[in-house]
Amino acid sequence: MKLTVLTDNHAGGQFLAEHGLSFLIEHDDTTILLDAGSSDVFLTNALKLGIKLEEVVDQIVLSHGHWDHGNGLQFMQNKPLLTHPSACMERFRKTDNSPIGIEICSEFIKKHFEVTLSKTPVKISENIFYLGEIPRLNDFESKTTPFIDENGNDDFVPDDSALALIQNEELIIVSGCAHSGICNICEYAKEVTGINKIKTIIGGFHLKHNNSQTKETIKYFKKQGIEKLMPSHCTELPALAAFYFEFKINQIKTGQQIET
Repeated sequence: MKLTVLTDNHAGGQFLAEHGLSFLIEHDDTTILLDAGSSDVFLTNALKLGIKLEEVVDQIVLSHGHWDHGNGLQFMQNKPLLTHPSACMERFRKTDNSPIGIEICSEFIKKHFEVTLSKTPVKISENIFYLGEIPRLNDFESKTTPFIDENGNDDFVPDDSALALIQNEELIIVSGCAHSGICNICEYAKEVTGINKIKTIIGGFHLKHNNSQTKETIKYFKKQGIEKLMPSHCTELPALAAFYFEFKINQIKTGQQIET
């Protein structure tokens, strides 16, 4: 598996950065664009790496319907796009009622992409799975939310999903933001794929503090025997510091290419 960081919060070398996430994943003779960040930064960084996304991408997967993962979609078109049916709903922050959904969504996506909407897992290739809607089963993740939906109800981001890749009978899990909880994602990935060994976890964990949730997450990762841990994007400094202390992680930066 090869993963190229096209958009993330931290810049590497001559590459641009923004608040957002976009990964190019090459595995199983399939090239997937997971999310498109919040602007055309993912395209600019790809071109700096000599990658023409319009030529190489076989499938776009939108992990969930937030602006920093989906606004960049306006710069792509005519590709298969896989996401959850709730990804295009309007949603807002509770603090100031500011919008956090994708600016151009339902009609634009229908017009410019070959769209598949699924709450249930989708087998993209023999060894790549889109997990669909993640069950929230443990007692420490996805218990509160700073968001409300278009109807004024608490928005726990039901559309939040991730990818599970099988390699050598082990799992590589790639998350967008893990609003559903990275441990919930891992457990569902094992159920969907039938593979119990998780080797690598890459992506946003949506952990802001070194609090009880972060501590429980660390316990879970240790119990699972994770070999490679690469939190990024919405994983903030206090949580990153805790992961560094326990796992000696390296910071993810734009332009980085990871092979595992």
